[in-house]
Amino acid sequence: MTESIVLQRRQGPVLVLTHNNPASRNALSPAFYAALQQALQAAAQDDAIDAIILTGAGGHFCSGGDLRQLALRRTLGEAERLQKIEALHATIRSVQACPKPVIAAVEGAAAGAGMSLALACDMLVVATNAVFSAAYVKVGLSPDGGATAFLAERVSRQLMTQWCLTGERISGAQLHGFGAVNRLAEPGQALAQALELAAQCSGGPHQAMAAIKALCLQAPHQSVADQMAMEAALMVQAQASEESREGIAAFLEKRPADFVRLRKPTTGPL
Repeated sequence: MTESIVLQRRQGPVLVLTHNNPASRNALSPAFYAALQQALQAAAQDDAIDAIILTGAGGHFCSGGDLRQLALRRTLGEAERLQKIEALHATIRSVQACPKPVIAAVEGAAAGAGMSLALACDMLVVATNAVFSAAYVKVGLSPDGGATAFLAERVSRQLMTQWCLTGERISGAQLHGFGAVNRLAEPGQALAQALELAAQCSGGPHQAMAAIKALCLQAPHQSVADQMAMEAALMVQAQASEESREGIAAFLEKRPADFVRLRKPTTGPL
């Protein structure tokens, strides 16, 4: 492809990343993994970016793994096959490790590891007619990309087992009913709704928001005692920060807090 596999555009302080392989319904590829990880790492260092939206070109979020490529993996050794899966898993981890909130804007298909990628994001905006599926079983495979971990955070074991054993299609409206979706949009409006949600995160305190994201990611996996210890450690850091100095002063002075002025000046294009 001559055009970038991940298109980037800025809308104010929001970075929109578009998986750009519509001919394959945005099937996953090593080129996509590398480009997305690079974009997220750059965004993490850019103080002019407050939030990130991940979406797909051509009316689909991501159809999952390229079955033509997966069919060739039987010829590889086990270590090589594991290395290929690790590239996917490194990408999923990069979404969660990014200190900025990452919002998935889902239209059309989010299948297999494409569903994993969507659920790895911090928030989801989903079109009513979007379709999710853990369809691995239909081609004799088992889930990867964190699919079972993310589903276990959202639905009962019985329902997750049903979805994974049958590979049945799950609508955006169904996922919203289970509380797994932040906003439900009309078809074609997921990106617009995601931009509105991202705007709510704009202008906020970056250090505090990164700490909040870390706490929210760890909460389902830790005991109450361990989570409270993490909260205490991060609160101690926050209390000494310039962000909290500004936030508390603004509250007491009855004015809007200006966290943006505390950031390093950006040298990149707006």
